[in-house]
Amino acid sequence: MIDLNCDLGEGFTTDADLMPLISSANIACGFHAGDAATIRRTIGLALQHNVAIGAHPGFADKANFGRTTIALTPEQVYQLVQTQLALFSTIAQEEGAVVRHVKPHGALYNAAAQSLEWANAIAEAVRDFDTNLILFGLSGSVSIQAAHALGLQTANEVFADRSYQADGTLTPRHLSHALIQDTDQCIAQVLGLLEKGFVVTHEGQRIRLQADTICLHGDGMHAISFAKAIRHALSEKKIVIQSPYTRREL
Repeated sequence: MIDLNCDLGEGFTTDADLMPLISSANIACGFHAGDAATIRRTIGLALQHNVAIGAHPGFADKANFGRTTIALTPEQVYQLVQTQLALFSTIAQEEGAVVRHVKPHGALYNAAAQSLEWANAIAEAVRDFDTNLILFGLSGSVSIQAAHALGLQTANEVFADRSYQADGTLTPRHLSHALIQDTDQCIAQVLGLLEKGFVVTHEGQRIRLQADTICLHGDGMHAISFAKAIRHALSEKKIVIQSPYTRREL
C-alpha cells in the first residue's frame, strides 16, 4: 500500500480533476495561497471523493508562493503553524470534515527537513493542536525525527515530480533538473522507491529512502497526466493506493 498525496487549494484549475486520482489532499491554509472560500471548496471536493484531508501551512508570503524562506524564531514558526491549523480546522469542522494530517509547504517544509529547531517547532505546534494528526515530512529528515521524538505519527514523504540531491534533499527549484517533466522518468522514480527502496540522483547516486506517501505537486505542468500514469503503474503492480490515516484504522 502507498499513499498518493497532492498539494491543492492553491488557486489552480486542476483541483477537481486531480482529487479523484489521489488518496490525501494537502490543502493550502490561506497564507501562501488560497483563502477561506478556496479551503471550503477544496474540502468539499475531498469529501466528495473520500480523500483524506490535510492542512498545508506555509509562510505568509503569497507574492513568492511560500517558496522563499523567511527568518523566524522557533516561537514564531510554532505560532505560524498553530494559527493556520486553527483557521483550517475551524473551516473543516463547519464543512463536516475531519483533518487527518499536516504537511508544511514549500520553504517551510524544506527548512523543517534541515533545521532541528524548525522541525521541533513545527512538530510541537502539531502535537499541541491535535495529537492524532499525522505529520508528513521529507523521508529520513530531521522533520520526521523530531516528530517521532514527540510521539507523533508520521509519514515519510517521497516525490514523484522532483529530483534528489546526494544528501537526500530535493534539488533546488532554480536548477534546470529540479523538476521531473517526463512521464517515464516519473514512473521509474516512483517504482524504484516502492519496489527497491531507493531513488537515483541526477548524478546517478542511489539513496535509500522510506516511502510512506508519494507527493505530486498540484501546480505541476504534468500533474494530471502524471497522476493518471502513477495510478496505472501502481495498479499493474497490484499496489493499493490508500491514505496513512485509512491504513492506521485497519
